[in-house]
Amino acid sequence: MKDPAPLTTDHPGQVVSATPPAPGRSRRLSDRGLAVAFISPAMLLLLAMSVFPLLWSLYLSFTDYSATRGGPANFIGFGNYTAILTSAQVHTRALTTLIYVIGAVGLQTVLGFGIAYLISRRTHGRGVLTTLFLVPMMLSPVVVGLFWRFMLDAQFGVVNSMLSSVGLGQVEWLTRQRTALISLIVVDTWQWTPFIMLIALAGLSAVPKYLYEAASIDRASEWFRFRTITLPLVWPLLLIAVMFRAIEAFRLFDLVYILTNGGPGVSTETLSFHIYKVAFLGFNTGTASAYGILMVLVVIVLTQFYLRYLNKLKEG
Repeated sequence: MKDPAPLTTDHPGQVVSATPPAPGRSRRLSDRGLAVAFISPAMLLLLAMSVFPLLWSLYLSFTDYSATRGGPANFIGFGNYTAILTSAQVHTRALTTLIYVIGAVGLQTVLGFGIAYLISRRTHGRGVLTTLFLVPMMLSPVVVGLFWRFMLDAQFGVVNSMLSSVGLGQVEWLTRQRTALISLIVVDTWQWTPFIMLIALAGLSAVPKYLYEAASIDRASEWFRFRTITLPLVWPLLLIAVMFRAIEAFRLFDLVYILTNGGPGVSTETLSFHIYKVAFLGFNTGTASAYGILMVLVVIVLTQFYLRYLNKLKEG
């Protein structure tokens, strides 16, 4: 065969070879190849740690599988879902969870926004105050639970000691049905109010200053400024924080496990704690998987309605 003819350029004396690169020479990856190479490890990890367990739980929810029973799982269709949705125990746990979510998130929203509003009005020491208020949020829920369990102890707790010092009687915070759920709400509020405060403070800092200046020129009252300027501009961001906190509160487990263990009786047994008992104490893996799938569906549906409301609020 004849050698390929050299290619000439417009400049005399320059010759460009048409010979392909040597087989051993590395070629540069395209942009698409680089993107796939960088994304693939994260996608594989996501599939292994999130997607596959979710699909496996979905399969188990249609069976009577038990982790302690030998033999293959038997397909029972929607039997687990029917038993859950018609169970009076589940209705009681769902009501307990709903009361907890509304009480905790509502209290956190009011306190968090109030603290953020007061901090935003200060000119000195704002950073120090913000850091101090963020300390509870940085602690582990297990540490917070143990910390408050000792403080709320009926005999040796600091809270009852303070009440006794001012002439008030001792309260069984964690061993009475009326006060156990309230104690959980208070502890969760103490830990996660800084989260609402931080987001509200970011929203308050983003409010344009010229709006307040214009209101001052018009001699608007403080309540008028808050009602017509501050709250409407911060409200969408505050609703996003409420959504995140509601999702977290809906699947509460750690504080219940540490503080009350679901008691007294089942007065503080949330849905997540009930799933734990069904899966790891009763070893009904198929039923527990159905519980988990139903909770995921409830969160997805409610979140979609909530996001639609936020979009309408934004468009309005």
